[in-house]
Amino acid sequence: MDLSFPLIIGIALIVIFVFIFFHYVPFFLWINALSANVRISLVQLFLMRLRRVPPHTIVYAMIEAHKAGLKSVTRDNLEAHYLAGGHVEQVVHALVSASKANIDLPFQMATAIDLAGRDVLEAVRMSVNPKVIDTPPVSAVAIDGIQLIAKARVTVRANIRQLVGGAGEETVLARVGEGIVSSIGSATSHKSVLENPDSISKLVLRKGLDAGTAFEILSIDIADIDIGKNIGAVLQMDQAQADKNIAQARAEERRAMAIALEQEMKAKAQEARAKVIEAEAEVPKAMAEAFRNGNMGIMDFYRMKNIQSDTDMRDAIARPQSGGKEDSK
Repeated sequence: MDLSFPLIIGIALIVIFVFIFFHYVPFFLWINALSANVRISLVQLFLMRLRRVPPHTIVYAMIEAHKAGLKSVTRDNLEAHYLAGGHVEQVVHALVSASKANIDLPFQMATAIDLAGRDVLEAVRMSVNPKVIDTPPVSAVAIDGIQLIAKARVTVRANIRQLVGGAGEETVLARVGEGIVSSIGSATSHKSVLENPDSISKLVLRKGLDAGTAFEILSIDIADIDIGKNIGAVLQMDQAQADKNIAQARAEERRAMAIALEQEMKAKAQEARAKVIEAEAEVPKAMAEAFRNGNMGIMDFYRMKNIQSDTDMRDAIARPQSGGKEDSK
């Protein structure tokens, strides 16, 4: 019993040591690298553990690059890219794909594209196999006022040298839409656009819309053109309605001014009648004063009454009466 306990302790320590050794020194991974003719030492694998770099990722990437004949891919470069937050496996896959497709893609450019947040492997695949982008419906109006709604298919290929700092798909779609609007808007008739839709593609392609983007436009094909509203007629109707509203507003203004002038004239007439009534009220006073002062006699008063009666009779005869016909019957 006394000998077995130290033996158990020794075996346990040996097991722990072996476990720690193979954890920090990936011996079997080193054997895999040697079998693939990739030169890397156990010390370097141990130091990778200390730098918190996964040795499996670096070693397998070095094996893949070595088998593909990529001399620019080294352990230091892969470790630096991993520590910078890059995707080592995707970069190596992209380099191998570019090499097989005869695409010039240096290691530094591939890592820069990856660190910029773009999928470098997808970019290489898009360079080999172009991508088709469908534009949303684009509305434009020809010179004759007819609205056309066009849909286009844009075939693009990744421009690897412009992936860093180049604009994305949204910019390409916006420029293509702007080109379609400009092309349709410069057409004299919507019929000419419907007869020759390829004229839109040719005009848009000549503008070089892929400048400054991460893509190269290979072709622009008009997939569909629909006729929309008669915008010219709608605008004319709106203009006519606006002119009508303006005329009505001006007529209402003149009517309001006429009513105001009529009210003003009525007020002046009432004021004049009030003055007449006030003047007539002074006549009896003046006559009484004339009687008292002897300036007017009774015969003068009757003579004035007769003249006033004759005047009233003539006014009554001259004024038309509504009941004249009924009286004659």
